[in-house]
Amino acid sequence: MGLFLLGLMACELRGLAQTIRIDVTPSHLVNTFSPPYALGTTVDRIPSNATDMFFAPDQVKQILEAGWGVVSYRQNTELFVQAWHWNPKGAWSDPLGKGYFRGDATPAELIRHSYGYSLQHRGFTRNGGTEFDGYSRLDDGDVNTYWKSNPYLTKAFTREDESRHPQWVVIDLGKMQEVNAVRIAWAEPYARSYEVQYWAGKGDAMDEPANGDWKRFVSGLITNAHGGTVTLPLQPSPENTKFVRLWMTESSDSCDTHGSSDRRNCVGYAIKEVYVGTVDQHGAFKDLLHHSPDQNQSLTYCSSVDPWHEPSDLYVAPDRMESGDQLGLDLLFTSGITRGLPAIVPVAMLYGTPEDSVAQMAYLKKRGYPVSYIEMGEEPDGQYMLPEDYGALYLQWATALHRVDREYKLGGPAFQGVTEDIKAWPDARGKTSWFGRFLEYLKMHGRLADLAFMSFEHYPYDGCDTPWENLYQEPGLITHIMQVWRDDGLPSNVPMFDTETNAHGGEASVDIFGALWLADSFAGFLTAGGKSTHYYHALPYSPPHPACPNSWGAYHMFMVDGDYRIRQRTSQFFAAHFAASVTERVPGAD
Repeated sequence: MGLFLLGLMACELRGLAQTIRIDVTPSHLVNTFSPPYALGTTVDRIPSNATDMFFAPDQVKQILEAGWGVVSYRQNTELFVQAWHWNPKGAWSDPLGKGYFRGDATPAELIRHSYGYSLQHRGFTRNGGTEFDGYSRLDDGDVNTYWKSNPYLTKAFTREDESRHPQWVVIDLGKMQEVNAVRIAWAEPYARSYEVQYWAGKGDAMDEPANGDWKRFVSGLITNAHGGTVTLPLQPSPENTKFVRLWMTESSDSCDTHGSSDRRNCVGYAIKEVYVGTVDQHGAFKDLLHHSPDQNQSLTYCSSVDPWHEPSDLYVAPDRMESGDQLGLDLLFTSGITRGLPAIVPVAMLYGTPEDSVAQMAYLKKRGYPVSYIEMGEEPDGQYMLPEDYGALYLQWATALHRVDREYKLGGPAFQGVTEDIKAWPDARGKTSWFGRFLEYLKMHGRLADLAFMSFEHYPYDGCDTPWENLYQEPGLITHIMQVWRDDGLPSNVPMFDTETNAHGGEASVDIFGALWLADSFAGFLTAGGKSTHYYHALPYSPPHPACPNSWGAYHMFMVDGDYRIRQRTSQFFAAHFAASVTERVPGAD
């Protein structure tokens, strides 16, 4: 159907003092769409004590009355550096019942709940997804724990030289400080070749990666290393910097504490503890970091995390999203929330295994559930993953999944909500566009056809207050970022999906502002040629906006009571219902 209906919706919601121009010239057509498939919604992780209430028949009925179509299932465990057990039943790689978990592909009892397992070898204090949950093993003060990189980014799995996928850790000193030495307590496997670097630039090394560069300390090139605990004087005069990076390019390929029976234990890099500071002329080392097993530790970041874990890592706390219920796949498809339409389903990729994802999709196929597209991981940019590393995982997963069904339509990267191009540290050619480099990686391997769609999230506003003038910016914001993806090299025949979107987590979203924004944003997305956009969130739950400590969660269409029972509809419900009721009356709008 044509796009003018959503424009009419926006105009009617704003009032009658509008000039409406409708261009019906056939040659000026910018897009066509089917409302149930183009105007969808999302189902995300929820507190485990709320699942039964949200999916009670009377509650689902009220949600469906909004009129949204295809459901995009969100994969929240990736954000919190957790392994997803999509099926609680399955097999561990280690006969002792630990290691790498593969869910059972054979349907049995219906899966109503699933959960995340915290990763023991995490190297993040926090990142764009974890918020303030968990901690890094790089400076937790315990040399019996260690960070370890993802084995699927090593030559054994990528079939590429280790230097093509260097692994790294970054230490944030909190402020500019003088540094001329590091101490590293290596675990197994350790780095045989690596560099110690400092950040030179005005921008933040992690969040403004194109606004600066990494420089090697004078004595920062280490080759033929032998592991152990080493103190490295880096140069006579200290360097004033805020960030220090270890850049690892050759592994010892020795085995970690989990033994040699699984080759994944014997590749990559592992560090027990890292220290950054100064060494004086007498060789005395002064550490600048705070080491503790909590969020008070000095901030560290890492390239990837080994998804090894065990049953005791199950994280369930009833009323917290990060420890909540990653909705069971059977409940998703049998509750009625999908309306029987094919759903967009994710697989865990950043902290999963190809075998587990294959089992997940085989399970859905055996159940006969309709799946339209498969989203590969979630928010790798928020996990600070380099585009080439995401590309390497993407191709491994694509190969494995297409062995099950060549018709699977795969896509990603499910970017965080941004309004400008996502940047990465400059590569050897000086290129900084994250998405552009990912596309180049696929092209270089002759695998661009494995990207059946491009996905991103859209959350255009930061901060707690939402001025009304922001509303008028929205069509420009959504159309601009979509043009950015095309300019990065996305082919014109690869559709764009906005698989998760809303205006703001503050109170403005549940007032008139939210309804008007929804009309402007969705119409802008479709006018710009988008294929499907998905409102966040179908279920009446969302966490409070992080910038608004006193805000209610407001990414949804309802107000609820203390038991999560729907009590009142908000503005975005009425906007959605209006759009659905209008499009139902249009011939061919199926």
